[in-house]
Amino acid sequence: MGRYILKRIGQSIIVLFIVTVLVFLVMHMIPGDPVAIYLGETATPEQIEFYTKEFGLDQPLYIQYLRWLGGLFQGEMGRSISFSMDVTQLLPKRILTTLSVTVPAFIISIILGITLGVLSATHRGRFLDSFISVFANIGIATPAFWVGIILVYILSLKLGILPVQGYTPLGEDFVLGIKKLVMPVIVLSLGHTASIARQTRSAMLEVISSDYIRTARAKGLREKTVTLRHGLRNALIPIVTLLGMSVGGLIGGTVLIEQLFVIPGVGSLMMTAIMNKDFMVVQNLVFIIALFVMVCNLLVDILYGYIDPRIRVD
Repeated sequence: MGRYILKRIGQSIIVLFIVTVLVFLVMHMIPGDPVAIYLGETATPEQIEFYTKEFGLDQPLYIQYLRWLGGLFQGEMGRSISFSMDVTQLLPKRILTTLSVTVPAFIISIILGITLGVLSATHRGRFLDSFISVFANIGIATPAFWVGIILVYILSLKLGILPVQGYTPLGEDFVLGIKKLVMPVIVLSLGHTASIARQTRSAMLEVISSDYIRTARAKGLREKTVTLRHGLRNALIPIVTLLGMSVGGLIGGTVLIEQLFVIPGVGSLMMTAIMNKDFMVVQNLVFIIALFVMVCNLLVDILYGYIDPRIRVD
């Protein structure tokens, strides 16, 4: 198992290195001068030249890349041009804000998705199965921003139950913070819940028709034990795969959700940095997101080995 984990870690490091190269090159291919954008139209050539040297943008690309990569190993992420501050001071609060939306949405997606999928599979062909299948199809096909607009119109403008938009840290006002998180979490988790429910249903239907499930029933085991211990456990591989893929989708979905609900998280920061061509902010954000996704995928690979010992042997 140790060799299996080390192999996956090595692969993740290689992929992460490739990501850093790609995001660095793509950002420098975008037309426009970040210093000129920051200083505005009234900036003189002398001012642009001064700040270009100040931020090290006059150096060759490979020097800029190596300097950024070396800073990452030392815990330094450079200085943001548009925000005039170190990136290490800018990101933590934004990341915590985004996590306060994505983590609850991910947990809700797992619990509801697997529960609905199991119920749908165990009630195949009945009303409950049809109802859950319709819900899953609607959840996958419906655009998240449209659901968000509908929720704002009904819950905020018509009923006045929840705030229209904004973000309040839970440490400042817990009740108000929860109210402001309800709609973003619902919108972000809806599509992923539907996808997990469909995948769980398909995996469970394949498993519960197996010979060992019929044998377990013939032994007189309770249906709950057969479904959860023998059925769900052996159906977890494709479900866990989808969960690993959902992490990237959740983080990508926060860009739209944060714009819709005016949440000052990683998504809104990314949009601002791209518009201003703020190299350091975008590069470090993509690096952190890629690192987070790869850690989650690594955990998924490790779970594979524990769920099915044949995988780690291979």
